Amino acid sequence: MNTPASDEKLLKALAVALVTHPRGTLKEIAEAAGISKATLNRYCGTRDQLIERLMNHGAQVMNLVIHNAGLDEHPVLDALHRLISEHLAHREVLAFIAFEWRPDSLDEPSGGARWLPYGDALDAFFLRGQQEGVFRVDITARELTEIFISLVFGLVDAERRGRVARAGMAAVIEKFFLKGAASP
Repeated sequence: MNTPASDEKLLKALAVALVTHPRGTLKEIAEAAGISKATLNRYCGTRDQLIERLMNHGAQVMNLVIHNAGLDEHPVLDALHRLISEHLAHREVLAFIAFEWRPDSLDEPSGGARWLPYGDALDAFFLRGQQEGVFRVDITARELTEIFISLVFGLVDAERRGRVARAGMAAVIEKFFLKGAASP
């Protein structure tokens, strides 16, 4: 990712501030992120520009998650474990994306193309897992992608709201994704 560490830290703080103060003024968002309103104005100008910048950053982060998980290089179960861990390492950005997500987020005019590499990589990974006999084949690779994304993003949001604990979340996601809700 081409984002300097200081910019990365600011984007993370702004993502948390927007989720925590969804109706906050730019001044309140700036204060929550630990910067001045003037700095926030120089950084993005408007709330819409801030949200767009964070969504673009989120797409970069999701593509970094895919890259770092090594979906093509590692055995499927190892890659799945890495994929979950990489997602959770960026939980603040995931919480922001989940909070800002709308049904039209994948439409071209709304910047939907930015999410295609992420979805395509997950589709290919789950298809490879099916071909290798790791994942069930009665659910399509695309459906597995959607289930996985919903599970990860949903639990990150639930953690943010205090409904689930952070500890052991990676294991819960992996276990539930691989085994489902059926009793053993």
